[in-house]
Amino acid sequence: MDRLFSFFGGNDGAWQVLDARTVVGEPVPGCERVDVVQGNPGPMPDGTAWVLRGVTSYLRYTTGEEQAALAAIQPVLGRPEACCAALIPIRKSAAWWALPQDQRRDILEDQSQHIRTGMHYLPAVARRLHHSRDLDEPFDFLTWFEFAPADAAAFDDLLAALRASAEWAYVEREAELRLLRIH
Repeated sequence: MDRLFSFFGGNDGAWQVLDARTVVGEPVPGCERVDVVQGNPGPMPDGTAWVLRGVTSYLRYTTGEEQAALAAIQPVLGRPEACCAALIPIRKSAAWWALPQDQRRDILEDQSQHIRTGMHYLPAVARRLHHSRDLDEPFDFLTWFEFAPADAAAFDDLLAALRASAEWAYVEREAELRLLRIH
């Protein structure tokens, strides 16, 4: 299974952009649609404003107990009722990456409760994390979320909780694209 995913922002794609905002840092150029392609995407579609790439990987900061708990309740992507999505690209500061992994884990979970907070919103909100830092991309992570319209308020609560945490002091660029599946 190919772990590479490309997100194309442009005129075509399965997801209509309902809202695009800059949370911090430089904006992502505007677009009407987003398409998500797994594997080698081939030639760039006409009308593409931007491409963001990331790879799925192992869970870097989770314990065995947390991995088991996530696996037990994490829904699959592509559920028919989950026609809403959000693409949230994030770049963290050099100060974050200068920390040893155990200190990043301490900030991520012990101080910010990132994993515990996310699990509170499962299975309503499905997610997949894509790592981009080692691909020389403009963001370190591309987080893809899917949820039903009835769970949009819960998703907003999740984002508010994460953005209020100690971890978010290290975010230097973040965008948020809200999407609706049209194909």
